[in-house]
Amino acid sequence: MAIDRESFLKVLEDAYSAYYNIVPDVDAGGLPLVFRADYFSRNEMYFILKQNTIWGNETNEYLYLFSAERFDPDTVNKCMDYAIADMLPRVKPHKEHQYTNAKTVFVADSFDDETIRVIKKRKYSKSYNHSLYGYSTLLTAAVDMGRQKAFTNSAGHDQQKFFKKLFSLRKDSPD
Repeated sequence: MAIDRESFLKVLEDAYSAYYNIVPDVDAGGLPLVFRADYFSRNEMYFILKQNTIWGNETNEYLYLFSAERFDPDTVNKCMDYAIADMLPRVKPHKEHQYTNAKTVFVADSFDDETIRVIKKRKYSKSYNHSLYGYSTLLTAAVDMGRQKAFTNSAGHDQQKFFKKLFSLRKDSPD
């Protein structure tokens, strides 16, 4: 039994809200942005007292969830450009910064082959101070509700497991 897009968006919001701060009502200049979700993590090791820090590590991620009945390659590129442009001013590189990624997720009733190709081929990477102060990467995913399948670029391949798990959980649950 297929799940409709609106129900799936609620499932995604609930799933992401466990680790991300959901930011609704973001003005995306007419793009079909549902919400932005922010993730921040800091780990550190210290010796006896917290003032004696041995190392620190910060990782950040900004997720942009876009939803529409259908996407065309031009709209997908505009959405990814928006995500990169919105994320870059939020990056604060320093010696303990590992990465800050932009993650774009496109949810549609169906995708044509050209749009999926654009999503799979899109890449973005930026290093700060020759990667001594971390880096930024674009992770993309297209969720086709009709096929119940996710397509990602090479950087976002871990997202396929996440969406596959969500689809299988939905199939297993009684309605």
